[in-house]
Amino acid sequence: MLDPKKRTQHTRGLGMQPEIRTEVPPASTETSADHPRDSRSNEVKSQRSSPAASSIRRVRKGQGNKLTAMLQVRNERGRYLEEVLDDLSEFVDEIVIVDDASTDGTPDICRSYPKVVRLEILEKPLFAEEWRLRNALWQAAVSTSPDWLLSVDADELYSPEAKEAIRNLINQEHADWIAFRFYDMWGGRTHYRDDELWSLHRGHTASLVRYMPDYPYFYPQQNHHVPRLPLSCSVLPGIRTDLKVQHLGWAGSLEDRVRKYLRYKRIDPNGEWGSLEHYESILDPEPRLVPWKEEH
Repeated sequence: MLDPKKRTQHTRGLGMQPEIRTEVPPASTETSADHPRDSRSNEVKSQRSSPAASSIRRVRKGQGNKLTAMLQVRNERGRYLEEVLDDLSEFVDEIVIVDDASTDGTPDICRSYPKVVRLEILEKPLFAEEWRLRNALWQAAVSTSPDWLLSVDADELYSPEAKEAIRNLINQEHADWIAFRFYDMWGGRTHYRDDELWSLHRGHTASLVRYMPDYPYFYPQQNHHVPRLPLSCSVLPGIRTDLKVQHLGWAGSLEDRVRKYLRYKRIDPNGEWGSLEHYESILDPEPRLVPWKEEH
C-alpha cells in the first residue's frame, strides 16, 4: 500500500494471460487530458451519439446493483485473510479471488467462504509482474457479470460507516468510481503513520468502480505499485468520500516490516517503480504515529 512519489507508467496492451486453474463453486439456495474547448466539445458530441456511450448509459442503474469484491492473495494463512473475508461477507454480494501460487493452503481458506463464487489459482507466481496479476484478477472478476467491483487487498478492513454507506454510494447513476481514505496502521491497530512519505490518508484512493462492459479498461505495465483499478477509470466521473479503510500491512511486527522492505528492494532495487526514499523509511526507528480514532 505504498504511495510512491515516483512512478513510471507504460500504457501498452495487456499482454498474455497467465496459466490459471479456475474453481467455480456450484450455485447456492478526475483526471482528464487537457483538450482545447472546441475539440473537447466535439469529442463529447461524438461520445453522446456513439453506440458505446449509449451502452454505458444503459448500465448505470440507480438500484439493484450487484457488488463484487475482488482480491489477489498469496500465502495469507495466519495473517488477516480470514478477518478480511469475514468482513467482506457482511456487505458484498460476491467475492472473486486470484491466488498467486500460494504454498501454505491459502486456497483452502478461500473455498470455505460461500460468497467466494470464483477462485483462480495461478500455477506460477506473478508477484514480480504485478500488472499481469492485476489484469488476471480483473478478467476473473468481470467474468461474473458484476455491476460494481471493490478492489480489496488481503489486509484491508472497511470501517463500519463505509460498509453502511456503500449501497447508497453505488445505487446512483452519475458517478462511476468511489474513493476512500486509506490509513497505514503501524505496529498495531491503535496508531497510523503520518509523515511526508506516509500520507495516503490525506488524499483519496479509488477502490470501488462501476463495471461497464463496453468501456476500455487497462492497467499500466508496471512490475510493482500497480494501481488497484484500471488506469482508464480515472477519466470517469467519481465521488471522493471521507470514509475510512484500515490498511494492516504494516501493523505487524518489526520483523514483518523488515521482510517487506527486503522484498521491495529485491523487486525494485533501483526505484524504477517506487521511491527508494520511501522504501528506506520503512526502517525508520521512530516514525511519526497518530492515534487511530473511530468514526462517529
